[in-house]
Amino acid sequence: MTKTAAPTVDALLDAALNHVAFEGWGTATFHAAAKDLGISLAEAKALAPRGGLDLAMAYHRRGDRAMLDRLEHADLADMRFRDKVTTALRFRVEALDNPEAVRKATSLFALPTHAAEGARLLWETADHIWTALGDTSEDINWYTKRATLSAVWASTVLYWLGDDSLGKADTIAFIDRRIEDVMRIEKVKGQLRKNPLTKPLMSIQENLFGKVRMPVPSRFQDLPGRWQGPR
Repeated sequence: MTKTAAPTVDALLDAALNHVAFEGWGTATFHAAAKDLGISLAEAKALAPRGGLDLAMAYHRRGDRAMLDRLEHADLADMRFRDKVTTALRFRVEALDNPEAVRKATSLFALPTHAAEGARLLWETADHIWTALGDTSEDINWYTKRATLSAVWASTVLYWLGDDSLGKADTIAFIDRRIEDVMRIEKVKGQLRKNPLTKPLMSIQENLFGKVRMPVPSRFQDLPGRWQGPR
């Protein structure tokens, strides 16, 4: 007798994607996905306790994994760092394979009740990129890099949703412009540090934030019973 494989979050997500365009990431989609997969709602809830919200988050993280896989196999050695960041964002854009699923997820995470989850996902994407590219910062720059890239990614998704250009070429150009803006800000900060008039002010700022450090991973994070949501 062949043993039936246990259902997975990925399988439930795949089933949900057949309904998201019409029903969004809500209860109707979650119930339909469970039915299509041939499992009970209790089994589906065991995989995604918060229903469609967890599946929407799983969909976002699936895109992050696709980006990281491509980065792992890409030859970035001879690229300028800004070009590496642009390439990572391009890989992430190319993982957006379902416009309606992205559109519905964007609407979901724009709701006040789910804004925290949306912000967390943006931060995760930015953190994945910086970590994959070898970022070694441990001070305030750890936060500012991720905050800046989170904002770039959020605006990129919105631009992508309205982009009708062939192969989303306009979105890639948009990314180039946004990264150029970020690099321009860093260049200005460097100039301010060298300017005799503004150097004292920059020193005050650096002293003020000099004790800020990146978060230390919790020593409790791999203990059993700690729920982190579907990935």
